[in-house]
Amino acid sequence: MNATAHQLHNTFSGLQVAENKQYEQLNTFYDAKYKTGWFSMKGSPRPCFTPTLLKEISRYFTSVRQEMLASQGQQYDYLVLASSVDNVFNLGGDLELFSRLIANQDADGLLQYAISCIDVLHANMVHLNTDLTTIALVKGDALGGGFEAALSSNVLIAERGTKLGLPEVLFNLFPGMGAYSLLSRKIGPSAAEKMILSGTLYSAEALYEMGVVDVLAEPGDGELEVYRYIDKAARTQNSHDALRRVRDLCNPVTYEELLNITKVWVESALKLRPKDLRMMQRLVQRQSHKTGVEQAVTG
Repeated sequence: MNATAHQLHNTFSGLQVAENKQYEQLNTFYDAKYKTGWFSMKGSPRPCFTPTLLKEISRYFTSVRQEMLASQGQQYDYLVLASSVDNVFNLGGDLELFSRLIANQDADGLLQYAISCIDVLHANMVHLNTDLTTIALVKGDALGGGFEAALSSNVLIAERGTKLGLPEVLFNLFPGMGAYSLLSRKIGPSAAEKMILSGTLYSAEALYEMGVVDVLAEPGDGELEVYRYIDKAARTQNSHDALRRVRDLCNPVTYEELLNITKVWVESALKLRPKDLRMMQRLVQRQSHKTGVEQAVTG
């Protein structure tokens, strides 16, 4: 490890243990030197998007916007979405909640949950309607909605050996919080549909070759790669800022688009059969007992 890498490693060592006591399922840290906010997920009792985690991410985004407004946009250049759970980025939707709402045919409850998901994902996509850049750091497996969350960032950095995928088809559903919108813009509609319908878990290396992952990091070097990206971008900041604006203009994902898709997702979820719900329950048990991230697929 060279001197610069060693310095960055020491910088992040403190970050990993920093906790903001106002959150239960989110660790946050502000790196003043690099004007970077880190927010690391720790969903409980499973590392998925619980209602509590979604609310806390929304609160964190609100606080960042307020700080940006107070500093006239000078407080943050980057926001980094990460995980505080070893070997897991995020396992996606709250399947236990899904199965209960579906069993009760609670369309309103499903839609409310879906809207809370797209609220934070869309905010991340449009970098909080500010000039900052959002980054996802995937050091563990990102499945279902976890993969969607990673895709929603402006830059996706993943460590080699991690798995990312959309296995909702295993219980006869589809990822309804942005996967198609984001993937179709990155790799085309046909490839996006193939990925969604296959239920395959892909390596970070394969997704890098496909153009889904932007930066590959060596195992254990994810945080260093984030700072290397920031350092590199700083050398041509004007170009990076302009290109981000161009991407926003050429490939916009509107909130209305996401909302309409989530309504289709709710309709589809309510049609699941008893055997589909049994599969969902088995997956909840696998998540809970952490019998292997590769087996713990999500919605």
